[in-house]
Amino acid sequence: MEDYDGRQVVGMDLHRRRSVLVRMTEDGRRLGTAKITNSPAALRREIARAGQHPKVVLEATYGWYWAADTLAAAGAEVHLAHPLGVKAFSYRRVKNDERDSADLADLLRMGRLPEAWIAPHEVRELRELTRYRQKLVHLRTSCKDQVHGVLAKLGVPVACTDIFGVAGSAWLDTLGLPQPYAGKVTSLRHLAGELTTEITMLSEVIASLLAGDRGYQVIQQLPGIGPVLAAVITAEIGDVTRFKNAGQLCSQAGLTPVTGSPTPRSPAGTSPSRDRGCCAGR
Repeated sequence: MEDYDGRQVVGMDLHRRRSVLVRMTEDGRRLGTAKITNSPAALRREIARAGQHPKVVLEATYGWYWAADTLAAAGAEVHLAHPLGVKAFSYRRVKNDERDSADLADLLRMGRLPEAWIAPHEVRELRELTRYRQKLVHLRTSCKDQVHGVLAKLGVPVACTDIFGVAGSAWLDTLGLPQPYAGKVTSLRHLAGELTTEITMLSEVIASLLAGDRGYQVIQQLPGIGPVLAAVITAEIGDVTRFKNAGQLCSQAGLTPVTGSPTPRSPAGTSPSRDRGCCAGR
């Protein structure tokens, strides 16, 4: 089949260290299978065997950025499979990497692939910043919660509204807690302070990047949406024109009820936005 000179369809089962690629014709005839150790060079060598402008599909899974970028730079038409759309793969009786790759290619060539949006570099970079900031905020909250937990263990009534403000910090300094609790509280307060510094720096960088973004400015006119939340919304939506209507955008954001459910909850009890794979390349 190597004498085939038509356009090829390639399915790629991407893993952390190794990947499997299956090449086939547009009518589903198998042309070849390859296993590679992940690297841009190895992927370029293998995709070169697929001829000019092949259609390539890979799942929006861990670390897909480099693979999609390498394929696009090599002239491939890259498609990203939404993980939830191909979740049924995991329920097959026979499951292996080669079968997964072939199934992805079949879905693509038949026009049945559930696709995720391949965000451009600038959107990915903005998401990296907003998501990282969110992670740091969660870490800082955890530090503060642990301080409250230590005080609760020792039966110390909290006398301030915000024990991490100016008055609250002065109050904490006077407590004279026994060890090891005093050391733990001191460490947690220090970590929270360092995290605040990083969060503030990230907020400034994000605001600078979005200073000329019209959508970022307009969305802040909505009640309850300030610079931080506006940045998150802008980053996660990306190009709003990719949605045909407001209903699609709301569905992507997990704001619409699941069919047959009286409340906007998924059958598994998790939020619809989490069910839709909020970090899956959208």
